[in-house]
Amino acid sequence: MNRLAIERLRDGAYGAVHPPYLHAEYRSTRLRSPDRPLILLPEELHDPTGPVYGDGPLAESDADLTRQHEGEPLGERIIVTGTVRGRDGRPVPGSLIEIWQANAAGRYIHGRDRHPAPLDPNFTGAGRVLTDSEGRYRFVTIKPGAYPWRNHANAWRPAHIHLSIFGRAFTERLVTQMYFPGDPLFSADPIFNSVRDPAARDRLISQFDWETTTEEWALGFRFDIVLGGSDATPFEA
Repeated sequence: MNRLAIERLRDGAYGAVHPPYLHAEYRSTRLRSPDRPLILLPEELHDPTGPVYGDGPLAESDADLTRQHEGEPLGERIIVTGTVRGRDGRPVPGSLIEIWQANAAGRYIHGRDRHPAPLDPNFTGAGRVLTDSEGRYRFVTIKPGAYPWRNHANAWRPAHIHLSIFGRAFTERLVTQMYFPGDPLFSADPIFNSVRDPAARDRLISQFDWETTTEEWALGFRFDIVLGGSDATPFEA
């Protein structure tokens, strides 16, 4: 862990926005949270300019998860748009955003997902896109379903989409989750509630968007992402 990351962890505002390593109600964190002092890496052992991602082209279907197979996936088609901004409030163009999600029945294509819900042969649940010159992105996908996860008695995860953002430097790296407005499962979900600041939790919830809603085709949701500062989007794996 580098000096900047440690300084952020010590900062009270940062700690209120991002969930702690150990959140007892979220059972998996008991096993993976650090139990020894953090080690400060010398500056020469990391590159502050960030990683370099290949210049290979992205296919159009990478951003449209409904067109990656021969048939149409089952479920409610949605459009997810937003803008990626840095801690200074300026757009971050050329950011790589990767998403992954469950299908409409709440099932991932993953060997460890044993939820007895159907798989969809026309939905893989993964996509990627680069933000444009104004930091904007757009995905077409299917609204994911809620699913059980055995963390506690009768535990269900709210519908959500995972996002991984690679900006221009290591300080513009983010993994988070986007939720949908009005979900009744929010109050019972330890992952969502591991973000202690109510205002920060609200930044994980997308907004219904009439502007991108397409008549007789798809509902629109807006999810803006901030990669630092007092209005940062919380880290949430």
